[in-house]
Amino acid sequence: MSDALAPARLRVAPSPTGDPHVGTAYMALFNLAYARRSGGQFVLRIEDTDRARYTAGSEQQIFDTLRWLGLGWDEGPDCGGPYGPYRQSERLDVYGSFASQLIESGHAYYCWCTPERLAALREAQAASKTPLTGYDRLCYGKTREERAALPGFAGQPVVRMLIPDDVELVFTDLVRGPVSAPRPDDQVIVKADGFPTYHLAVVVDDHLMGITHVVRGEEWISSTPKHVLLYKWLGWEAPAFAHLPLLRNADRSKISKRKNPAARLAWFREQGYLPEALRNFLQLMGYPPVSDTEIATFDEFAAGFDWAKVNTVGPVFDLAKLNWLNGHYIRSLSPEELADRIEAYLLEQGQWPNQPSERDRALLRGGAALVQERLQLLSEALPKLAFLWAADDAVTTAADAQAQLGADAPAILAAAEAALAGLAEFTGEAVETALRAALVDALGLKPRLAFTPVRVALTGQRVSPPLFESMALLGPASCQTRLRSLRAALA
Repeated sequence: MSDALAPARLRVAPSPTGDPHVGTAYMALFNLAYARRSGGQFVLRIEDTDRARYTAGSEQQIFDTLRWLGLGWDEGPDCGGPYGPYRQSERLDVYGSFASQLIESGHAYYCWCTPERLAALREAQAASKTPLTGYDRLCYGKTREERAALPGFAGQPVVRMLIPDDVELVFTDLVRGPVSAPRPDDQVIVKADGFPTYHLAVVVDDHLMGITHVVRGEEWISSTPKHVLLYKWLGWEAPAFAHLPLLRNADRSKISKRKNPAARLAWFREQGYLPEALRNFLQLMGYPPVSDTEIATFDEFAAGFDWAKVNTVGPVFDLAKLNWLNGHYIRSLSPEELADRIEAYLLEQGQWPNQPSERDRALLRGGAALVQERLQLLSEALPKLAFLWAADDAVTTAADAQAQLGADAPAILAAAEAALAGLAEFTGEAVETALRAALVDALGLKPRLAFTPVRVALTGQRVSPPLFESMALLGPASCQTRLRSLRAALA
């Protein structure tokens, strides 16, 4: 692709009908990449004309999750811009004049058919197995009075497109080349409540907002001939179209919020994924790796973005791959950065005091460094480190850890207490030296058998972060109390 690109205007236009779908982020990522590649603009538009499915709070979730993911926009409902307003519900006065223009030019007509009549028509077409399906144009060419004399009349009409017999069904797609779409029927473009349908609103808004490239999922391929017609009838130049492959489950089914919790964009934040890892993962969905390692920043992805490289096969949403990426990004952080990320996550999820003490923060900083190599998700940190905040005389011993304790555990714990009592400095190295001398050398125990009772006393778990460094974090007083408490419980 040539470096001399004309600045492009692209948009993502989600509907506020519930938790934002991960597909919204997927589409936003590709739109934003080309906007940045071309030196253009990226627009966020809220398509909220479906009032029956409108969900309060969903719009704010869209703002929050896309911003968390680092997919910011140049123009939108919350920041304004030269082509506002950016909510379709605030643009209703815009669409009516274009619908009237289409009616007056003979490209659209009123339809008064009731939902019951349309349902019966569909059933009859299905029963007869006719190849010609869709609306039968009963209302076309009739006045309101003429139509009212026939069955199945609704007092409030919709507006339908009049699809010509010679409608062009082939269009050029930036990703797929020439694409042939199925023949559309006479699509409703204005509903009985006066609200435009998606098809009219998206064309009008994209034109008035100067959108040069419409990038969306492949499920919209069948609608593209309708949109091209509307551009033509209204005397406008159509934008370039790119239809991306849909995200798929492992069984190749379309990923949906109803069947897969990972379809919810907020789910990734709740689980403790890093936004840069999820961005990198979405970059790999339908696009070849930017680097040999598959690790690439968004800026690296955008810098060489080329529509010709987009894969047309639906990418499988592989959570194991995402977990690997997230673990990589976690290990790439400094221990201080990781502690900050964990703290922010815990505060956001309500798992941490709103005003943690300096001791809390010190324990988290030290603990984060101990578990960094073992983390795949931020949400795994607190369970691994919970022992640091447990009451010293009330550490809960897990059943599998209890089962590891032999009859000699009280004697081992007593020897550990004595060995630690006289330490001049309580560092991980000093603790290890003292315990090895007292338990491995003096008692003749193998390290695994020697240190298991100590680990269980300190953490309550069979497996824990590095033992000696954990003990140094807890300090001598806590360690002694925990060793005594387990020994007393075993007596």
